Amino acid sequence: MKKRMISAALTLCLTLSLLCIGAGAAGSGTKQEALQALGILTGSDSLTSQVTRAQFAKMLVNASAYQDSAEGYGASLFKDLKGDHWASGYVRITIEQGWMTGYVDGTFRPDQSITLEEGCAALLKVLGYDSSTLKGAYPAAQLSKSGSLGLLDGVSAKQGSRLTGQDCANLFYNLLTAKTSGGSVYGTTLGYSVTNGQVDYSALVTAETKGPYVADSASLSLPFTPGTVYYNGAAASLSSVQQYDVYYYNANMSTVWVYHDRVTGTLTGLSPSATAPTAVTVAGVSYQLGTSEAAYQLSSQGSFQEGDMVTLLLGMNGEVVYVIPAAENQAVYYGVVTASTKAASTSSTTSSATVSAQVTTQAACTDGVVRTFYHSGTALSIGKLVTVSTTQSGTAIKSLSTKRLEGTVSKDGTAFAGHSFAAGAQILDTDGSGNYARIYPSRLAGVKLSGEDVRYYTLNAAGEIDRMVLQNVTGDTQPYVYLSGIEDNSSNMNISVNYTYIQDGQAKTINGGAKYAVKGGGVMLAYEKGSLKGMRQLASVSLDSLSSLSAYGGGREYKVAEDVQVLLRDGSGYYLTALSQINGEEYALTGWYDSFGYSAGGRIRIIVAVPK
Repeated sequence: MKKRMISAALTLCLTLSLLCIGAGAAGSGTKQEALQALGILTGSDSLTSQVTRAQFAKMLVNASAYQDSAEGYGASLFKDLKGDHWASGYVRITIEQGWMTGYVDGTFRPDQSITLEEGCAALLKVLGYDSSTLKGAYPAAQLSKSGSLGLLDGVSAKQGSRLTGQDCANLFYNLLTAKTSGGSVYGTTLGYSVTNGQVDYSALVTAETKGPYVADSASLSLPFTPGTVYYNGAAASLSSVQQYDVYYYNANMSTVWVYHDRVTGTLTGLSPSATAPTAVTVAGVSYQLGTSEAAYQLSSQGSFQEGDMVTLLLGMNGEVVYVIPAAENQAVYYGVVTASTKAASTSSTTSSATVSAQVTTQAACTDGVVRTFYHSGTALSIGKLVTVSTTQSGTAIKSLSTKRLEGTVSKDGTAFAGHSFAAGAQILDTDGSGNYARIYPSRLAGVKLSGEDVRYYTLNAAGEIDRMVLQNVTGDTQPYVYLSGIEDNSSNMNISVNYTYIQDGQAKTINGGAKYAVKGGGVMLAYEKGSLKGMRQLASVSLDSLSSLSAYGGGREYKVAEDVQVLLRDGSGYYLTALSQINGEEYALTGWYDSFGYSAGGRIRIIVAVPK
């Protein structure tokens, strides 16, 4: 089947390991990728083999404003290069532009390896430097000028040497950042972004990446055979593709990015209007519309309306690319109930979602998203472990029985209990009271988990853990605050205690509360079903030094929570600051950490810094 092409062009924000690379800092691999993105090199070009004159001619043309002019331009200029030769169009352009020349015997010798001095002479002409203006004789003059322009940076070939693919990668990358005879940076004359000798690699990839497309079947329609395939961000093969996957491709890089990211639920809202929507609410979560086709589908002129069960196909940035009826995609979610209410009576509103829904349940799913589901039956208790299946016929929520697993997570956080973690594994830590925290395998590296720590898990077709629900493993599910004041107004007949605390830099109070066994400082607030049920004192330690990951005090190393709250104390109060703004030399540091026996806990949650 042909691919379904989405009509709107998107500005892509690809997740790349290196966004800007420069001639001085870029490694050989990143230079090659940049040149592939531009089409100067292809994924099949060898870096170790010698480059022929015909191959070099193609690189020259693809590194110029004539990149799209070579096809069908071939004509016989040389007796050893006929018009039907694959390189004839490229060679003709290089000859007409004066970048390369043939030999006096009427040949071009397309299969002969090119030398360093031949290559440099051609590149100098591309930059506008005429040989008559160079000081000295060939080839010393050409090599000297090439060196002064930075063309030879990273090039290992010497005079008389044959150029390899790696030499050409360096030469042509350096060409982009070199100055022309007119004083301009060459890459900018082609429309590329070059700043301070750096080429914006992200912009190159974005400009040449096509998509999004939606797969009509379990295969993709591509104009090339991909050398690299990424599926949900992990290296994969085309065999992973499923119908309705969203994909993008870059032919120059021979790379395909495929995304299997779908949301199924009741369509309950469009904003700012149904006439021209830019966002849609499904399962209680709002998603931006990323294509004009999706916007049309969901508009008042499209085929969907509020109350419909739909499946959103999401692109690389989480935007809605296309919409299909839920009947064409059964979605299954796993998570814990955070709220559930049963309607007292049927509403008279025109929304079919409200009319048919007897129970409204919110569940924190294993991907960390809280979704709202409408279903029949009875309200569910908060903290219950559930699975939710959504189809066009409705939503079904079922309670899950505990499914235990125990062992020690590998030190690199990639495996547990004989199973590898799948790429993008979803892990949710819960406390049984509806509180939750999305974590990642790296958070559990080296941690021993007992059977009581794991509430549930699922395996994918490869036997890898793709979902896991934990029970009080990290200590991340509850809020941590700094208790700055306690005022006990209790009497013989009544207990009334006022607490003043700081949470994320904001001062808050609890008036007339119960009396808890805390003395101020770092405290964990314990909530149950949304109500405060207790306070637990954190342990404190004087810190000598710290980094973004660890703190040291009393001869011991402590891990620092990623969301650690750092408070700067002076004469007038406490102020929220950044971890990078404090140190052990200028400040007296006190760390507060949870000491409640969590398997992956014991992290510093709050740091108070006082100027020395």
